[in-house]
Amino acid sequence: MLFFKGNRQTLHSSPVLGRSLRRNVLLALSLLALLSSCDVSKRITYFQDIQDRQVTMGTNEQPNPEIRLRPEDKISIIVNSKVPELTALFNLPYTARVLGQQNEVLSNTNQGTSGYIIKADGTIDFPVLGLVQAAGMTRDELSAHIKSELINRNLVNDPVVTVEFVNLQFSVMGEVKAPGTYKITRDHITLLDALSMAGDLNINGKRENVLVLRPDSKGNLVAFIVDMRSFDSVQNSPAYYIHQNDYIYVEPNKKRANESTVNANTVQSASFWISVVSLLASVATTVSVLMTRSK
Repeated sequence: MLFFKGNRQTLHSSPVLGRSLRRNVLLALSLLALLSSCDVSKRITYFQDIQDRQVTMGTNEQPNPEIRLRPEDKISIIVNSKVPELTALFNLPYTARVLGQQNEVLSNTNQGTSGYIIKADGTIDFPVLGLVQAAGMTRDELSAHIKSELINRNLVNDPVVTVEFVNLQFSVMGEVKAPGTYKITRDHITLLDALSMAGDLNINGKRENVLVLRPDSKGNLVAFIVDMRSFDSVQNSPAYYIHQNDYIYVEPNKKRANESTVNANTVQSASFWISVVSLLASVATTVSVLMTRSK
């Protein structure tokens, strides 16, 4: 309550006024926390654009979703038929690595198999058939080609040819829970699969700026930016399907970047909001004391 005596203004307070001030301070803090939580939700939630609309999964038609073989890729090729003696000519011997030994030991047990490393000219030296073009083909295409050659040359009447990846891999770096290099064991590994294998983005990773670096046929890196918050951005990206030697990098957000400084007391940090709350509480207490003394 305010009243005047002559030319002097005197401030009187009441318990009601003190409670009102504290209530207003708490209300302001609640509004700040609400606005902050809304902003955080928009920054970390995946696929925000599929809310409130129907999405038909599985309609994505990306170019070259299958992995095509390249020079220096290592693959295994196994030929089977009803006559094992015939197919034995086309299969490399199984190998087993013994712990503590540098060299591979030949073995008759099915613990592993030797592989073919695709040469710089894109070929492999296949038993009996000689040089076979492999680079640029998918696993199914190479399998069908070798099968056709075996039949056309009257080498095996009913061959079953299986091609598997041996050393194909991709890398995930940056703000994920488990950065590292992961093997490609099948076709159609998506960006979602790759990030899941790395334990997903942590809370400090920028969802809107996931970078995929991909070597082209000349060895140059091609960059793709994917916004994980957008379903359309993920599904329509050329990097939706992971290829061998891809590098996936998750950029840190401002909070994470500022933590590298000595005093990382930013708006996004918990220490900043603790300081704000402490300051407001001190101001409210000081004002309340002054108003009480002025009675």
